[in-house]
Amino acid sequence: MTAQSKPRMTVPEFLAWAATQPRGRYELVRGEVVAMAPERARHNLAKAAAFRALDDAVKRAGLLCTVFTDGMTVVIDNETAREPDAAVQCGIAVDLDSMVLQAPLVVVEITSPSSERDDTGDKLVEYFSVPSIKHYLIVNPAKNVVVHHARSEAGAIATRILSAGEVELTPPGMTVRVAELLPPGQP
Repeated sequence: MTAQSKPRMTVPEFLAWAATQPRGRYELVRGEVVAMAPERARHNLAKAAAFRALDDAVKRAGLLCTVFTDGMTVVIDNETAREPDAAVQCGIAVDLDSMVLQAPLVVVEITSPSSERDDTGDKLVEYFSVPSIKHYLIVNPAKNVVVHHARSEAGAIATRILSAGEVELTPPGMTVRVAELLPPGQP
């Protein structure tokens, strides 16, 4: 008996397929559909905190940026499309019917036991292959830290690991408090 291989897809094929799925969240990785694991409460609360923190920072700075939650796609190449937990895109009118971010500046992933390896490895390389992305924040709620990867004008990637203080996100020109990116403590 031979194993039947999964059909490979391009990003446009994947987006059309994903739009017809009744449930679940998916990413396309090297042409293969990957189902995303169900969320736990810690992950969901951290995702909500990151969205609020970024949205508040955009408003404080008076920027013409839109903050997105998960569900929006970042196209890496013709065979890979990722769905960050939050993202910021600036200076672009939002197409309300689009599933794809045209030029995200900031992407955020919340680690979980099932995603930490990809979030800190493959996705780091993939996200920075997208020219518009200047900041990749990895929020680790279990360890209460934020890892900030930032691309300089010269293209070098600098990394900071923060448990307090602020994260400077320039461009687009805003500051986010680390404590606001982390979910509130549980009683």
